[in-house]
Amino acid sequence: MSNVPSVYEPISPNLTESRARIEAIFSDCHDLTIKEWSYGRDLEYTSVGILLDTLSQNYRTTYMSALIQDLSPLLGALDKTLTPDKLARYWEAQGVSTHSAHLLDSIEQVTKSLTDGNVVFLLDGWDRAIGCEMPGVQTRSVSEPTMEPVVFGPHNSTIEDLKTNIGLLRALIKTPKLKFKLLHAGEYSRRDIVYGYLSDTVPPEDLKLFEQRLSGIEDKEILDTTYLEEWVEESVFTPFPQVRYTERPDVATSALLTGKIIVLVQGSPTMMICPGLFIDFFSTSEDYYQRTVFSTLIRWLRVIAFIMAITLPSLYVALSTFHTELIPTVLLLAILDTREKIPFPAFVEALLMEFFFELLREAGIRLPRPIGSAVSIVGALVIGQAAIQAKIASPIMVIVVALTGIASFAMPQYNLAIALRVLRFPLMILAATLGGFGLMIGYFLILLHLTKLKSLSQEYLTGFTPLDWSRMLSSVIFRQPIRSMLKKARPGSGGSR
Repeated sequence: MSNVPSVYEPISPNLTESRARIEAIFSDCHDLTIKEWSYGRDLEYTSVGILLDTLSQNYRTTYMSALIQDLSPLLGALDKTLTPDKLARYWEAQGVSTHSAHLLDSIEQVTKSLTDGNVVFLLDGWDRAIGCEMPGVQTRSVSEPTMEPVVFGPHNSTIEDLKTNIGLLRALIKTPKLKFKLLHAGEYSRRDIVYGYLSDTVPPEDLKLFEQRLSGIEDKEILDTTYLEEWVEESVFTPFPQVRYTERPDVATSALLTGKIIVLVQGSPTMMICPGLFIDFFSTSEDYYQRTVFSTLIRWLRVIAFIMAITLPSLYVALSTFHTELIPTVLLLAILDTREKIPFPAFVEALLMEFFFELLREAGIRLPRPIGSAVSIVGALVIGQAAIQAKIASPIMVIVVALTGIASFAMPQYNLAIALRVLRFPLMILAATLGGFGLMIGYFLILLHLTKLKSLSQEYLTGFTPLDWSRMLSSVIFRQPIRSMLKKARPGSGGSR
């Protein structure tokens, strides 16, 4: 960072020096565009126009339009005898020729103007600059995110155009410290891949390891952001996700502010956030748009839902098969009454119902949207009622499977819910063979696996091991008031949104 010039420096009259300063400040920003412009009788003088092309619409046309609009009166008045001194005296004495342009006196003002989506002109021999406003920042029509519906907060989402998505992020984080590096992948698709980070918040070891893992990807055909997950993650065969996905610019912005790296691919509306720690999967951006008490209550529900989604079927199998003495007598009699004439043991019954439920869930996802939800709901009701009447499953088992499915839907991240779906089946096998002892073995193996897992350079259970009560409580159990969170905010210190 010591090689990067200060943004508070004045603009140098030497155009080459000023240009080098701006290029150093916006280093590793592939969307920084610099165009040269010559003027004078023999075109002996040089000027440059600088802009961030992801923040502008039709930036090449806008660039020429702004240039002609601002300089046309001057060209007509002074013919072809323009010199830097004449231009400087004209603009300093009379101001710029349009209300959408303004004079800039320092590198700081140039930087701010660029990150606001303006085009900046520098003249050789002049210690000031001109910032011309662009017609508009790159945005998309407002629409609800498909995978992350929201009640409060921004309702826009990313789309398949890479420049649009980068522009949405640039519009929310207006600083040259937001870096975007460009990669090209694939011999045939030539897909553009961009990863972004805030240079003063991202852990250097995370960034270094991330770039090492992406090395050699240039000759691979990458068609979607999800293709990169196995390149970035530590363990390919673990059911637990080590990255997060989002379609919402506010979620990606919050992740950048807490030291995360985001990845975007041309043609994909999904952004990947890494590293994804276990503690990150229990909070959403909407937690910070709701009142503290309500957000805390929702987080409690998520923790309970997580325990139910991974535990409920196997716990029922263990209790009903091996540990009936732990069930209250009245409840045990009710269970025995409902299981009368059921030809299968509890494990087979649970396995069948889980299979039917997963089948209905997949059918509801793959069918066209207008009929998918109707088929999944009607199918669950019909099959559940028919299974009870046919004595294939007991009502209590239908309730257990339904509650487990609903609990998995309460997980903020879909890929974490998939991990819980995968783990339910081996836990049910352990519960059916060894009872409660088998469950303890299963939980111990899961915990042991999580303690060995890493996401980039960070431990997957950061916040739990070593135990950090403040981070765990604020990121999982409680949502602190916004005022106290903003006062204590440090890069990478709080829970991510």
